Amino acid sequence: MTKVYPNAAASAAAAAAVEQKPCPSNSDGNCVMLTVWKKSLLLNCDGFTVFDGKGNLVFRVDNYYSGNKDEITLMDASGNSLLTIRRKRLSLSDKWLIYDGESTINPMLTVRKQVNLLNTKPLAYASSGCSRGIGLNKYKSNCSVNYEIEGSYTQRCCSVYDTKRRRVAEIKRKESVGGVSFGMDVFRLIVRSEIESAVAMALVILLDQMFGSSKRFSI
Repeated sequence: MTKVYPNAAASAAAAAAVEQKPCPSNSDGNCVMLTVWKKSLLLNCDGFTVFDGKGNLVFRVDNYYSGNKDEITLMDASGNSLLTIRRKRLSLSDKWLIYDGESTINPMLTVRKQVNLLNTKPLAYASSGCSRGIGLNKYKSNCSVNYEIEGSYTQRCCSVYDTKRRRVAEIKRKESVGGVSFGMDVFRLIVRSEIESAVAMALVILLDQMFGSSKRFSI
């Protein structure tokens, strides 16, 4: 298999300062260019491992198969909790809550899969101000839609748009190296300054829960 992570043992200090590079030609400004590997570095775990452009470990998700089936933790390179992601129980739709750190009070964002038989563009919405548990809907006055996600996660071709209709993050297939393809389990996450890298990665995790293959986290 083509090597995904040249510096997997990089220190947390090196990984903490994620380098920004010029965005792809179709956008302006600087972006954080991350490589996402849909695999945990630990045995008996399912998850994600994320590297920066220099191969330094930036984020990790390690979900033990026998662990909490309703909660996912996004960690930094040292294993510190950055965001806690919980499924909204007793909900008629596929809804998740994103909390800061290990807190489970007052979620930063509520993310819901778009359910529409007409197959309209958005895959999911991420909103704030929904801590009372009322359904996430862009027409609900108590919920403010922060991000809309469009595209196809199964094809690893998605865009995240903010309220000003700016593309703030992208999921793209990783280019082959030496004619060897990485497949769907290794892909790019391009993050602009308008959204935090950890939040963008949390949205990736939830897209995988909503639209990933049958080999998902055991949730």
